Amino acid sequence: MTTDHKDTSSRPKALVLGGYGLIGAATMRALSQAGFHTIGLGRSRTAALVSDAQAEWIIRDIPALSVSDWKTILAGVDVVVNAAGALQDGGRDDLKAIHVTAITTLLAALEGADIRLIQISAAGAHPEASTRFFRTKARGDALIAARYHNWVILRPTLVLAPEAYGGTALLRAAAALPGVTPRLFPETQIQTVHIDDLTQAICMAARSEVPAGTLADLTEEESRSFPELLQAMRSWLGYPPARWSLPLDQRILKPIGAVADLLGHLGWRAPLRSTTLTALQDGIAGDPQNWTAAGGSPCRSLTATLRSIPATRQDRIFARAYLALPLAIAVLALFWTLSGLIALADLAGAMAVLTDRALPHGLAADGGKMTYDLLLFLHVIGATVLLGTGAGIAFFMLISNRSRDPALIAHVSGIVVLADGIFTATAAILQPITGYLLTQQAGWPLTEGWVVLSLGLYVLVGCFWLPVVWIQIRLRDLARAAYVVGRPLPARYHQLFR
Repeated sequence: MTTDHKDTSSRPKALVLGGYGLIGAATMRALSQAGFHTIGLGRSRTAALVSDAQAEWIIRDIPALSVSDWKTILAGVDVVVNAAGALQDGGRDDLKAIHVTAITTLLAALEGADIRLIQISAAGAHPEASTRFFRTKARGDALIAARYHNWVILRPTLVLAPEAYGGTALLRAAAALPGVTPRLFPETQIQTVHIDDLTQAICMAARSEVPAGTLADLTEEESRSFPELLQAMRSWLGYPPARWSLPLDQRILKPIGAVADLLGHLGWRAPLRSTTLTALQDGIAGDPQNWTAAGGSPCRSLTATLRSIPATRQDRIFARAYLALPLAIAVLALFWTLSGLIALADLAGAMAVLTDRALPHGLAADGGKMTYDLLLFLHVIGATVLLGTGAGIAFFMLISNRSRDPALIAHVSGIVVLADGIFTATAAILQPITGYLLTQQAGWPLTEGWVVLSLGLYVLVGCFWLPVVWIQIRLRDLARAAYVVGRPLPARYHQLFR
């Protein structure tokens, strides 16, 4: 826990769940500026300290907290803002746990208290919504409304901020495509809200300027189609209208979403997961009337929002580079798969290219030749993957690091870690296995001089590679934390990169 040393005895205390996320970090800053002693709660110490090393942080896994834990944490707290959440179930996220179970436990701890509870939900949350994200959000909202008395539920539409994350990063990338704009969801209507309008509403609710029992969407009054939103983002980035509009069949999005969901279960929160695609297809819209009726100020329009956060050179670099690395990995994966299938279709021809038909003595039998050829092919492919993936990873990390842009580095390093896990680690495991089997097929002893030298070099390289994997994971986490809270890369990042 990191403690703020300023005098906080006379200030109201606000606890922000998920205080280092995009909305949570902005809420922490806004409440502190509004005179609150702000405390952040979340599971990542790295993200918390990058967000604000001088603030008070409680590092705990929110869904794992018991009623007793909550009562201890809530001692002396005047306001709780729940900005914690996840978009979709995955390797690191459980929607029911964070949106329902954690709220149930929190409400049990709040029984008999008069703490103001502000729930940050989402426009479109409904028990019968098309995605689990909106359904679990609605269940959490319903629990609060039924079991507590001093609550305010705010449901923002698409949140735009100087930082881009997930869906908004993908939106920028699509808007920045050179010469072409994808045409998708022409009938879908999208509404937005500026991050500052959202945090202003949270501060009003925290000061009890909004009556308890208020459930309100936070959104601009205007709406526009998805293609119109893309054009507005393209103009904001400073690019002229695209020369071509590329109509895309929505049916191709389903398999793309399925692949992205699979990657999500492997730990990469890909922006094109099925929840994002379904939400865009359904539309993102709300009704601002309840908010204005509760005394809130109207939220600014998309035009006013973009005018207040002018695009920088880093924004343009990030938008243009966002899709480059996933595309490169996809091409490499496709090449690897197709080369294997083609070789299996004509194994003799493929082996002739690699070995020039030269076989070790003793492999005259057709069965032995086939086994040896297949093992040799896999061994050569493994070496190619190790060299190619390693060189590609190093290149992309070096180029992204030169930008000094936490958003770009977070995105690139996340895919680099994923690529290392899928390609490099797999090849590194298979390489000694295929090598050993090759020596058995050829009749070479493991004590052969060149075999011993090869194994020694392989172990030596592995001793260097394993720390590099750890460093890459740390670089990814530090860049993500800096990006989420809108701060420069910390000194620890630069030390590790060197």
